[in-house]
Amino acid sequence: MAETELELQTDAVETEVENERRGMSLWAKLLAWGLVLGLLAVVAVQLVATQQGNVGPGEPAPNFTLTTFAGEEIGAAEMQGKIIVLNFWASWCKPCEQEAADLQTAWEMYEPSGEVLFLGADYVDTQIEASKYLEKFSITYPNGPDLGTRISQAFRIRGVPETYFIDKEGNLAYVKIGPFTTLAEITDIIDGLLDS
Repeated sequence: MAETELELQTDAVETEVENERRGMSLWAKLLAWGLVLGLLAVVAVQLVATQQGNVGPGEPAPNFTLTTFAGEEIGAAEMQGKIIVLNFWASWCKPCEQEAADLQTAWEMYEPSGEVLFLGADYVDTQIEASKYLEKFSITYPNGPDLGTRISQAFRIRGVPETYFIDKEGNLAYVKIGPFTTLAEITDIIDGLLDS
């Protein structure tokens, strides 16, 4: 009889241990599924943004502030009433090098009027390499890092180089995916915006 009670107690303890294992296993499974669902939600949001494509002409340009490598903040107040040429580039981007000199030349042409503001957003780069790039191509228009890729995400860029032309009313007027091949390609867009 004592043996039977001992067996019953042992069975009860084993059952309790098994139930605890199942309970912990259940919590572990719920946690794992929660993490998987969270990851899927993040991926879904990124896919939706990618499928939306770039911000297109005619849409209001996203609001952004560029902090230059020199520490100057250029935001809505500095951009108001001007044509903005926003170029996304990186020092590691070979196609960016094809257009660097033409962008600088265009800046030198329009900068004295004060009607056009060129901005360079350095995408996923190091400040040392970016500085070398700017020096190599003698780029003088304001440039700064796209910290946390906030600006590139707002414009939903797909790569570099990409250039966005924003009209005086703050609307996106033209998008250039890839490098400019001639100076005239840049000046034609700007002249068209100045004339409108």
